[in-house]
Amino acid sequence: MQMLKEQFTRNIHKEIFKPLLMSCLTLSVFAFTGCASKPQVMTTRALTAPDLYTVKPGDTLSGIAARYGVNYLTVAQMNGVPAPYTIFVGQSLKLKGSGVVASVPTPAPVVSRPSAPPIQTQSIPLPSQGNAPVAQPTAPAIQTQTTSTIGGLRWVKPSNNAVIATYNPASNIKGIRYGGQVGDPIYAAADGQVVYADDGLKEFGNLVLIKHSNGYITAYAHNSKMLVKSGAHVKAGQQIAEMGNSGADRVMLEFQVRAEGKAIDPARIIPVN
Repeated sequence: MQMLKEQFTRNIHKEIFKPLLMSCLTLSVFAFTGCASKPQVMTTRALTAPDLYTVKPGDTLSGIAARYGVNYLTVAQMNGVPAPYTIFVGQSLKLKGSGVVASVPTPAPVVSRPSAPPIQTQSIPLPSQGNAPVAQPTAPAIQTQTTSTIGGLRWVKPSNNAVIATYNPASNIKGIRYGGQVGDPIYAAADGQVVYADDGLKEFGNLVLIKHSNGYITAYAHNSKMLVKSGAHVKAGQQIAEMGNSGADRVMLEFQVRAEGKAIDPARIIPVN
């Protein structure tokens, strides 16, 4: 009787624990098989670059290039943007084209060369203080104003009004400030192309930026009215805006000049007296 009981117990163990053991082994195999599966690889692709890109607030040249997977030096060369690669809100940049850039040297500003040509003076007609730009042949009257010739460009004063502050980087004055009344005319200081005419930079109010040859850019800030749009070609002495106090605590024009991306004293190139 005792032997039958022991035999029955051994049979029960075989019938119960053998399937249970096989189930555990099966689960273990699945568990290890799952752990050995290959991990998924996440990839990030650059956006497809458009032919032309319009610069938005907060953009930088390197940031735009990284976004579309292009070389920022190539973009700078295609668009004629010199070091330190300053761009402006509203500016159109070409992102597609040919040409590989190994390096982009930074030339010294033309105005700093010892061989800069001497200042020549003469008189040219300027428009009246009306609202119509000088490009319109119906201007009712003209003015005369002294000019200077620097870097192959003819320069005129952007305003005939009195100077209220001169270039002083230590006081954060990076140009010349002219006083006056709301509506006083503001003129293009030299021939060039308008690359920005908007109020996206609040501290400058209504701002006009003009790009000239030889790496010069001029800025005209705090206007009450802008008479030109981005992309327009203007002549020296052409009225481009009216004086105001947008972005400032008084009526004035803040006039700045940049040579190869660096602010310089406007008195070095425009007639002051």
